Amino acid sequence: MASLHFKQAGLMNPKLTSICDICIQRGRNPEEYANDAVATFAKALLYAFIGKEDKQEVEWIVKTRQLQKRYEGFIQDYDNNRVALQQLARVDFNQAVIASQDGEGFVPDPGREFAYNLEQMGLKVDFQLNEVDYIDRERIRAKYHYRCQYCGRSGRSVDHKDPVSLSHNNDFSNLILSCSECNRIKSDMPYDLFVSLNEQIKGINQKLVKYENSLGTLKEEFQYRRSYLAAQVHLKGVIADPELNAIRQENKKLQDAIDTLQSDYDELRHVRETYFSTQWRLHELEQNPDIV
Repeated sequence: MASLHFKQAGLMNPKLTSICDICIQRGRNPEEYANDAVATFAKALLYAFIGKEDKQEVEWIVKTRQLQKRYEGFIQDYDNNRVALQQLARVDFNQAVIASQDGEGFVPDPGREFAYNLEQMGLKVDFQLNEVDYIDRERIRAKYHYRCQYCGRSGRSVDHKDPVSLSHNNDFSNLILSCSECNRIKSDMPYDLFVSLNEQIKGINQKLVKYENSLGTLKEEFQYRRSYLAAQVHLKGVIADPELNAIRQENKKLQDAIDTLQSDYDELRHVRETYFSTQWRLHELEQNPDIV
């Protein structure tokens, strides 16, 4: 699950919890659970961690890995669908997931469309608000050469400058191309404000593009080396061999380099996302001083 499910809101003192927001909504206390992965992530990002530090036997609510994947995929569909996010409160979505996991509702079917699964779980979203057809989407992607017009990374998400949930405007002039990350971060933020804030972090955006390009090159090289190693093992008919071990050592070094670069890339992405969420929150407070 995405890190947003383990994040507690807070501008000045962000925190990560040992359990996800769905488990917290169930009434579970994160202080009673351990989660090594989230604890390590929190430490790397200088976040506070709410949970036990020691290791702990995990008791899964969803017992089988097959069912876990069903729910994870369904939750990811919701996290990445702006139309659903704009119309369906997360607390209501989470409650439907809880009911389903407890055997009181429909279990999402990965072979069916997201809209169908929502409907079967009693959740209503009007996807007709976003009526950009396939041809127009491809025209937008071709127009901007599959490059996010906000950060410069590769992108395929056709974004509405003015949120479709507010304007219902699917005109070509209201469409732009973005990466999925910028699409999600922008959400319902006014276009002019998002662009203005984005202009202030050009250096970060340029670094992100370099990271993405470098990671793409290194991962492609790593896949080639893995395929080459597999072919050599097949030809030699042995697994333990000095020449093959040398290849494995070089592959390990490359994997370590990729992991380090990926970690730096993810941390910079997080810094950027935090910047937008903080500035958006401050903007809302300026516009509405009575908001607590």
